[in-house]
Amino acid sequence: MKKAFKIIGITLLILIALLIAIPFAFQGQIKNMVKQFINQNANAKVEFNDVSLSFIKSFPEAHVNVNTLVISNFEPFKDETFATVKDISFTMSIKELFKTANESPIVINSINIEEALITLKTDKFGNNNYDITKEDTNNTSAENEADSFVFSIEDYQIKNSALTYIDELSKIVVHVTELNHEGHGTFSFETSELDTKSEANVSFTLDSTNYLSNNPIKLDALIGLDLEHSKYIFKENKGFINDLPLEFQGYVQQLEHGQDINISFKNPESNFKSFLAVIPKAYSKNIEDVQTTGDFKVKGTIKGLSSDETIPNLDISITSNNASFKYPDLPKRVQNIVINTEIKNTTGKVDDTYIDIKTLNFKIDDDVFKSSATIKNIAKNMFVNANVDGVLNLANITKAYPVQLDNALTGILKANLNTAFDMNAIETNAYNRIKNSGSASIRDFVFSSEDIVNPIHIAQAHLSFNPGTVSLNSFKAKTGDSDLDATGTINNLLGFLLSDNTLKGNFNVSSNLFKVSDFMTEDDPSADNKTTSDSESLKIPAFLDCTIHADAKTVIYDNLNLKNVTGKLHIQNQQVALQNMKSSIFDGALAISGDVSTKEDTPTFNLNLGADGFDISKSFKNLDLLKNLAPVAKLLNGKLNTTINLSGKLDQEFSPDLSTVSGDALAELLTTKINTNKGELFNQLEGALGFINFNKLDLKDVKTQLDFANGKVSVKPFDLVYDDIAITVSGAHGFDKTIDYSAVFNVPAKYLGSEVNQLIGKINTEEAKNITIPVTANIGGNFTSPTVKTDLTSGVSNLTKQLIEIEKQKLLNQGKDQVKKLISDVIGDNKKKTDSTKQQQNDVINDVLGGLLGDSKKADSTTTNTPENTVKDVLSGLLGNKKKKQDTIN
Repeated sequence: MKKAFKIIGITLLILIALLIAIPFAFQGQIKNMVKQFINQNANAKVEFNDVSLSFIKSFPEAHVNVNTLVISNFEPFKDETFATVKDISFTMSIKELFKTANESPIVINSINIEEALITLKTDKFGNNNYDITKEDTNNTSAENEADSFVFSIEDYQIKNSALTYIDELSKIVVHVTELNHEGHGTFSFETSELDTKSEANVSFTLDSTNYLSNNPIKLDALIGLDLEHSKYIFKENKGFINDLPLEFQGYVQQLEHGQDINISFKNPESNFKSFLAVIPKAYSKNIEDVQTTGDFKVKGTIKGLSSDETIPNLDISITSNNASFKYPDLPKRVQNIVINTEIKNTTGKVDDTYIDIKTLNFKIDDDVFKSSATIKNIAKNMFVNANVDGVLNLANITKAYPVQLDNALTGILKANLNTAFDMNAIETNAYNRIKNSGSASIRDFVFSSEDIVNPIHIAQAHLSFNPGTVSLNSFKAKTGDSDLDATGTINNLLGFLLSDNTLKGNFNVSSNLFKVSDFMTEDDPSADNKTTSDSESLKIPAFLDCTIHADAKTVIYDNLNLKNVTGKLHIQNQQVALQNMKSSIFDGALAISGDVSTKEDTPTFNLNLGADGFDISKSFKNLDLLKNLAPVAKLLNGKLNTTINLSGKLDQEFSPDLSTVSGDALAELLTTKINTNKGELFNQLEGALGFINFNKLDLKDVKTQLDFANGKVSVKPFDLVYDDIAITVSGAHGFDKTIDYSAVFNVPAKYLGSEVNQLIGKINTEEAKNITIPVTANIGGNFTSPTVKTDLTSGVSNLTKQLIEIEKQKLLNQGKDQVKKLISDVIGDNKKKTDSTKQQQNDVINDVLGGLLGDSKKADSTTTNTPENTVKDVLSGLLGNKKKKQDTIN
């Protein structure tokens, strides 16, 4: 016995070893078999990591496994991925592995697919990316290749997979996720049955309208297979859309040019709870304990040829009469519900499909809401004709239905309107094809959002619907401390609501108080309602394209109070253009034009400001821009006229980023004087320039021009007057408060000390009294700690030299006068002398004067005794005696 067990054990070990080892010998054959199948059938690029064979996993059958299969398309979908599959496994009889290409076909018994991601796509030209099977040009070879494999499948599974279908022609998008499907049957017989179970989540979108959003679908179907006639018969079938059960029967038959479809369906249960089951659970919540009355019926048929040119005829009806529902934990009941809707197509042409919502009514408390609509030409240019008539208390929505809203709704909505339009007219703003009539209003509505810091309370709003336009007859609202009153016209409200169009309009807006901070997010980054990160800025809405005529009694921005603000704002492409904006501020008038843009990540501005009669002290103290352009101006009293052109970037709070600001300014001061408390800068100047009393500085009609860029303000030279001192100032300062200025004072000599005045007194001439010298004051440091350096000492030294020179010239001039008189006495005034003699005397006088100045030449010893020589002798004697006396003294 022991020997027998030993033999059996050894035999089993050998068999197990063989089962493990033998597959390695077939690896090459298996890979060749897979490649052969791909090459025979696929017109696409197919790649896989590895192919393995096992005799143990599915013993006594062989188990073939293909890992990481990727299928990519050729033209016209070149390099697009058609499918990826993590794992595909087949089972077959071991003997199938030993067949050659000339023997009978290989029979596959089961297929398992895990984590398949498949994309089916039809482009706008009608090309299909799933047409990847090779077309056979030779019938004989086609028959041989078709017989290479036979699927005698008894079981198949698809696990944890997803499917996407995109039809660019019909604008249909279908997403199937969490797909799990399995079937049991035999495909090798001409007629058989296939028992299947399927479940998945389905999303369906048609022409940008989402009809199903991740709705769970279940289907248990027993399908009869008539493979000879390519006909699939649905025998016992029950499916679920969410929790709505549907039973259906009929068949689908594959024809040469399409599919013949004949299917009918209905819901087996007729209570109204079935309607709530259609709504996704994310919105309807748990409906098990919901109290309902009334019925809900869905039934329909789909019958006809589905091909490239036609669709089956449709006859689907959805009805409910006098139904109601109430959630156990909500206080309100929705009642008097009437639904009567039909979906039909009687021609087989997709454009003739229409939805007729004959009645959709309900009542909450005493508020009755009625509506109806017809939707035609769904696949192309959809046409809508809708009617709405009723009253709805918005607060009751969450009291009757468990919808979760980010913000609570309040307010009473009333509507009585009709609208008729086609989607192309909406998208292209063809107003002549948009027919509106009726009115709508809302009162006591509260709107809150993460984009704003305060809820907006709309006391009342009334709209009149006209063909092509909507009139805003009244709009009264309040947010924070701000109030708004508006009227106007909206050109494409439906285009904004139903398509991606911008909201166009023209509005008149007035306000008693408008605080900008009421419409901004909070500064605290951790605030619950903050929507922008530290790197983001607020944006002007891209959907706005409108003109606003504004009139506000008071506008508060930061610490500024603007009075009587009027003007026009045009908003378009995330940009606000300001036109003819006017306001009263700082006891003067302000005019603004330009634009602010938020197109880029960082907002930018380009503005022209005009100030007329500004109070200088107030404006330069409270307005940051002016404070940085001319910090010293806050120490002045008086009026200011200025024009400023500037551009740059805005920070997150829409204030100018001074490091990016550039532009120029022209300022004019009117009837201005310096404050008694002058500040450190003027104190330093008075200390360095003792002859200046800045209280008496005349700043009237002073004009100056500024240029600013890269954080620095450059001041072009401008002139000031202090009594009889002319002053020229120029230089630059930075927005960081640094200073680099020079002031040139043209100072009369009389201001420069007693010694200089004594010299002027001795000279006693008009030239000496009117002489001035330039004194330059170089101002550096910063506005809180300025430094002042002057060249006053060197200036006084230069002045003294000038006065001495004037004294010298004065003495010389006096010498000239005495010589002239002496010569006149010597020569005498002989009126009887001839003209030639007179001329001779004049020449003598000129020569003598020239000699006094050092220009006369020494007389020759041989000269004759002429009147000229006589005069020279006299002068020589006079000067010689003077010299002798001087020598004696010495």
